[in-house]
Amino acid sequence: MNAATTIQAFHVVPGAVVKTLLSGLRKEAITLVAQTYLTHERGETVNPDSYFLRFPSEPANRIIALPAAIVDANGGQSVSGIKWIASYPDNIKSGIPRASATLILNNPDTGYPYALLEGALISAVRTAASAVLGAWWLNNQQRSAPRLSIVGGGVISRNILETFREDDWSFGCVEVHDLNEASADALSAFGKHIGFPEVKTVSLDDALTADIVVFATSAGTPYVTERETFRAGQVVLNISLRDIGPDIIAQSYNYFDDVTHCLKANTSPHLAELKYGHREFVTGTVAALIRGDIHVVRDKPLIYSPFGMGILDLALGRMVHDLAVRDGSAIAIPSFFGEERRW
Repeated sequence: MNAATTIQAFHVVPGAVVKTLLSGLRKEAITLVAQTYLTHERGETVNPDSYFLRFPSEPANRIIALPAAIVDANGGQSVSGIKWIASYPDNIKSGIPRASATLILNNPDTGYPYALLEGALISAVRTAASAVLGAWWLNNQQRSAPRLSIVGGGVISRNILETFREDDWSFGCVEVHDLNEASADALSAFGKHIGFPEVKTVSLDDALTADIVVFATSAGTPYVTERETFRAGQVVLNISLRDIGPDIIAQSYNYFDDVTHCLKANTSPHLAELKYGHREFVTGTVAALIRGDIHVVRDKPLIYSPFGMGILDLALGRMVHDLAVRDGSAIAIPSFFGEERRW
């Protein structure tokens, strides 16, 4: 710890600023996520379990705390903080997003918070960056495929589709499925708006046959359970974590951001572990792919299940904060702390 004599200035970064700054940084977000995964693999992070606030009378609703720290041994990159993200699925009935969040960044030397950021968009963009990063590594490190399908027509799906586009991917066809027809139509229209030439809504059965399948839903239990649903070499991005049955997991190659974190909370991989009593279906992490420790084999389906770690929010949030302070779009709160000296 450095000898700190002053408290870092406190800034608020509103959602409008976050949106503006991130709109042109999708590629950079993918690179940053990859770097953060490598930092985590080297043991230079602290990423404890998430903490869930649940409501007995409203079991679908929850608010989740994700504390984390990046303790890069090279110096100058350390940050700690916490994301507080609410998930209220019925929000969509009123036309507002399911998730809302705040992100607090803490100075590593004093512990004092120095930034409060709107966190839902940061969370969505880092999730999308992780998804597209995983897709590239499992798709022969190529940015094209005949068919991409997205199951779920919400904010995360929109950000994943936008990140594919900004990362220069091309698809013969983009297919969208959602139980809510209006959501499916909206995501389909968005795909056309950002430049994908062919986008259409399809049935779930059709969506499951695409070359790259993305799950981004609010499902709490598996509904895709037939063992032969996916074919060898097919890429499945299990972003929402609970759509796929344990039998499918057990007979596929499975990649993770962090194995220990993902095999809990009744995710599809966790259900596979509970059913079969082992973790032999675990193939490795995306960081291991990046480092060349493991290589993709294509004689079974390829499933990527990123649990979503708080360190990603910190890394992206720190980048947004620094840019916002530099260009003057962050809001300084000079009187935030009531006392800045002991005496």
